[in-house]
Amino acid sequence: MNSAKKNIRRILDGTHPRYGRAVALGLQFLIIVSVISVAVETLPNLSQNQQDFLFYEERIIISAFIVEYVLRIYSAEKRLSYIISFWGLIDLVAILPALLSVGVDGRSLRVVRLLRVFRLLKIARYTTALDRLVRAFKSVRDEFIIFTAMSMVLLYICAVGIYYFEHETQPEAFPSIVHSLWWAIATLTTVGYGDVYPVTAGGRAFTFIILVVGLALVAIPSGLLASALMTDKAEDSNDTKGD
Repeated sequence: MNSAKKNIRRILDGTHPRYGRAVALGLQFLIIVSVISVAVETLPNLSQNQQDFLFYEERIIISAFIVEYVLRIYSAEKRLSYIISFWGLIDLVAILPALLSVGVDGRSLRVVRLLRVFRLLKIARYTTALDRLVRAFKSVRDEFIIFTAMSMVLLYICAVGIYYFEHETQPEAFPSIVHSLWWAIATLTTVGYGDVYPVTAGGRAFTFIILVVGLALVAIPSGLLASALMTDKAEDSNDTKGD
């Protein structure tokens, strides 16, 4: 029985020498078709036959994902650990549209259908490049935590600073520090929507400083991740040469 479960796991993970690749490609194909269907369903003036085709297509795809999910639970070494794991939750999201669409009204159904887009994350299970990205992120996880904490502090400082510079001149645009957080987020991320902007000399000088800091803020995590990816790639290359 344990051997059968192990074979099921290998088939579903795409590592089985005989059936793994075919099953992995089949599941990826269903994921892509399902996500494309989300866009096709929004086309105007679809005929009844086309709507029926999309309806039955989704039923077939969701049935395949339900079978996959049940088999993964059945073959898992620790079932609860799989269910609450990242991949377990992604597999659950893949079948949620079918589970949540029962007894919901039309307005709620729109949100349920949107969940189908997250099936794209299932493809990451079979992608080596994404595995490398995950390993790289884990290697700099502590740095990212520190960086995120510093970013939150800086975000708050920005909101406080622009509030005191602009509140008296633009009480409607910057009525409080809480409201000023929107400007701080848009400015620190260098998006700059332009819906709220400083008009005082002090506010503009403060904004210039924040924009410079924002450019560095965007560059730091990118540099950390790029460095980790290069290191991981070099290690893989060395392992390959060693073999």
